Amino acid sequence: MGEILSRLGRLFVQSTPTVIFVFLLLIILDRLFFRRLDEVLKEREEATRGALARARKETATAEAKWQEYESAFQAARQEVYRQREIDRREGLAERENSLEKSREQTESWLKDARGKLSAQVESAKKELNRASQALALEITEVILGDGGPAERDRESRVSR
Repeated sequence: MGEILSRLGRLFVQSTPTVIFVFLLLIILDRLFFRRLDEVLKEREEATRGALARARKETATAEAKWQEYESAFQAARQEVYRQREIDRREGLAERENSLEKSREQTESWLKDARGKLSAQVESAKKELNRASQALALEITEVILGDGGPAERDRESRVSR
C-alpha cells in the first residue's frame, strides 16, 4: 500500500501545476469573461423588465385613452340622436302648422265659395221669382184675354 500512496503522492505533485493552471484559468475566465457575461445578462434582464414595465404602462395609458375615446364617441352618438329627435319634432311641428294653415285656407275658400254660391242661389231665386211673376201675369192676360201689352208682344213674336 505504500507504493500506491507514493504513486498517488507523485501524481498529486505532478498534477499540482495543472490544478493551479486550471484554477488560474478559472479566475481569469471569471474576471474577463463570466463577470462581463453576467453584467450583460443582468443589463439585458433589466432592459427587458424596463421594457415590460413601459409596455404595461403604455398599455394602461392606451386603455385609458380608449375608454376616453369610447365615452366621447358615445356622447357624440347621444348628441346625434338627441339632435335627430329635435329635428324630427321640429319637422312634425312644421308639418302640423302647415296642415293647420292648409285647413284654415281650405275652410276660408269653402266659406267664400259657400257665400258666393248662396248669393248666386239668392240671385237665381229672385230672377226665378221675377220670371215666374212675369209669366204668371202673361198667363193671366192670355187667359183673361184683355189684349194688353203682353198679348201684343206675343203676337209680334208669333208674326215674326
